Amino acid sequence: MIDKVYRLETLELGWIQVAKNAGAAGVDRMSVERFAQGRHHYLAELAQALRDGSYCPLPVRRVYIPKGKKQRPLGIPAVKDRVVQAALKLVIEPIFEHEFEPRSYGFRQGLGCKDALREVDRHLKAGYFWVVDADLQSYFDTIPHDPLLTKVGERIGDGHVLELIQGFLKQDIMEDLKRWTPISGSPQGAVISPLLANAYLHELDVEMREAGLVMVRYADDAVVLCRSREEAQAALARLRAWVSANGLRLHPDKTHIGDCREAGQGFEFLGYRFEAGRRLVRAKSLMALRAKVRARTPRNHGGSIESVIASLNPTLKGWYAYFKQAHRYTFSSIDGFVRRRLRAMLRKQKHRRGCPNFCV
Repeated sequence: MIDKVYRLETLELGWIQVAKNAGAAGVDRMSVERFAQGRHHYLAELAQALRDGSYCPLPVRRVYIPKGKKQRPLGIPAVKDRVVQAALKLVIEPIFEHEFEPRSYGFRQGLGCKDALREVDRHLKAGYFWVVDADLQSYFDTIPHDPLLTKVGERIGDGHVLELIQGFLKQDIMEDLKRWTPISGSPQGAVISPLLANAYLHELDVEMREAGLVMVRYADDAVVLCRSREEAQAALARLRAWVSANGLRLHPDKTHIGDCREAGQGFEFLGYRFEAGRRLVRAKSLMALRAKVRARTPRNHGGSIESVIASLNPTLKGWYAYFKQAHRYTFSSIDGFVRRRLRAMLRKQKHRRGCPNFCV
């Protein structure tokens, strides 16, 4: 199987995916643009290194991105390593896709967030009101390497491919001047990580289905929809047992059972909040949008109002395209907020006093 990975045609397809996604440079500071200039030479080098076994991935550059009030660690592999991972994924993904459960929606071709939300909505309408809202704590950072490689090895018999996967799992991490080798986890930001994350949770998907439970999962975000409190409690117990036996943890504060028909007992899934018979936009998603609007509409903005509106429209259209199934009140609220921000800019530009009782 390794010969399919180092084939120039496969590496070229991997490069096309990496170039499409762009992204920042890794520890070697080689950008996607620079790699593109000499891609034929670099791809030939990678093919030879993979063929003769001399390929060794560079350390992953760690950065942090905002996640609410916290910072989420993100790993940025070198461009050449992203190309190899993309080629590897092209070769091994069909093997896993053949077995993955239909209610696993995260990072899979032809499936996405809206498909998962439609499945949740369908079961809620069918009377599955008791919901286990399960949150795997720091999932990508805590996946145990040896059990993961064992699960992957059950489907892939090529030792060279397994060594390549292990090499990516054991890539050193560099943060400023610090460097260390991870003992668990798969870096968020690595091309191969989502596939490996799904492969590790596949047995959980199978177990829940065989138990007659409806679990809808998007990567590490999952909900189990049940018809009664007793069924939900049994589902949570089963979920806890599997997670504990496989070296993972459920978040103690974010995992709970509730009757989503009741106010205060709803659950959040993929940016939405389902509660009291309504589909709402969760508070964090609303706050994130408001923060983006504020950043683009400072009252001392020197540009024209037309240019500000032009910069806002793509964000607002994209946000609406995703959240258009939310309760209609959400959109009138956002509309009013944006109008107040723009009005405040206009009044500032015309040197007029701010609106009385104006608060944005």
